[in-house]
Amino acid sequence: MNKQHKPTLLVAKGDMSRLGGAERDLLRVLPSLTNYYQVKLATLRTCDEMLEICKQNSVEIFSPTIPWQIPSGAFANMRDMIHKSSKLAWRSCNGLEEFMQKCDFFHIVSGDGYLAIIEMTPKNSPAHLHLLEPHRGLHEDSLHRKLDGKLKRPKIITNFFLRKSRNNDLKIVREFYNRKYSVVSSNSHYSSSRAGEVYKIKSGVLHPCVDFNEYSVQESPSKIFPLGGEYVVTIGTAIWAKGTMEVIDMLKGTDISLAHVGGGTQQEKEEIDQHAKHSSVDLWIAPRLSSEDLSALMQNSLAVVSMAHKEPFGLTPIEAFSIGTPAIFVDEGGFRDSIVDGVCGRLLDRYDYSKWHEALDQCRDEKTRQEWSKAGIKRIKDLKMSPQEQAEKIYDLLNQVSKVNL
Repeated sequence: MNKQHKPTLLVAKGDMSRLGGAERDLLRVLPSLTNYYQVKLATLRTCDEMLEICKQNSVEIFSPTIPWQIPSGAFANMRDMIHKSSKLAWRSCNGLEEFMQKCDFFHIVSGDGYLAIIEMTPKNSPAHLHLLEPHRGLHEDSLHRKLDGKLKRPKIITNFFLRKSRNNDLKIVREFYNRKYSVVSSNSHYSSSRAGEVYKIKSGVLHPCVDFNEYSVQESPSKIFPLGGEYVVTIGTAIWAKGTMEVIDMLKGTDISLAHVGGGTQQEKEEIDQHAKHSSVDLWIAPRLSSEDLSALMQNSLAVVSMAHKEPFGLTPIEAFSIGTPAIFVDEGGFRDSIVDGVCGRLLDRYDYSKWHEALDQCRDEKTRQEWSKAGIKRIKDLKMSPQEQAEKIYDLLNQVSKVNL
């Protein structure tokens, strides 16, 4: 398709700077979207990786001169300052509002700040919302717990402070869903079910994508992990929802070390470090890693593990599949979309540590590792999770709700 005849597409994601799973997924699919559209990207916070990919693919960026700072604290939550401040930040992006009025299509990814740009999107323009999950801070308590699982404050107080934010979230998502030219997708069947429970809407499933070239197999042993010996990797910020403390509990007495990737606040990192020492589990908290270093770290591990709570999808299993590392995960949430138990990894009851230890023993068997790796690659292909296939799915979704016959 000749560039001058391609329709325009605005891709929007509030905060790209944290470079978590949602951000990595978006950066993977962005080059493939340029096969179908003249793509422009809007974000309130950039990152170096995003800037480089946009430069390589001639994708223009809309962003504020001063990066948006996410408001925090009880007062900010009570007044829904995240929504208010993000709306001001979007409007400060030079040329964004003018472009939105003439843009053909919109692909919006949920996360902090996305509700405001939904409101700015012309109501008669075809738009796709990748609603990765209902806002966990507003519609469940998993983000309001300390690392030990105890609530940070009484639930009635949290509900009071978040009432306005919650009502705005429900209202804006439902209004978008009811537009004539809109379509909503979740990133797993679990997330789709949650969207139905929370917003009373029907959403399709658009799985994330994985790039085999990004997580390439390393030829030489990794020198990334400094502790030596046998270790497993867990990926995710050091919060209760990601289950890092529970992974440490599970590893107690196994002589297997833990590499924690994803960081956290200084206090949280100190807490998991103390818990690991108390449990006699050697722990290494990784700095920010490049894709190559993360690939090497995972490849040379015994397994990638997770005991996350209510994970909407979780890119980690398919990233592990792509380099042939066993994936041992809790049998909950979106992990069930990617892992077939006993075929390309394991799905286990959270508290049955003996089963976890048996699964880790399986990971020591080279034949099992090879079989799971082969099945994992097939799983990715069966689910059509390449960047090009995800771009095709987005293209088809937007065409389905388009008033323009392309």
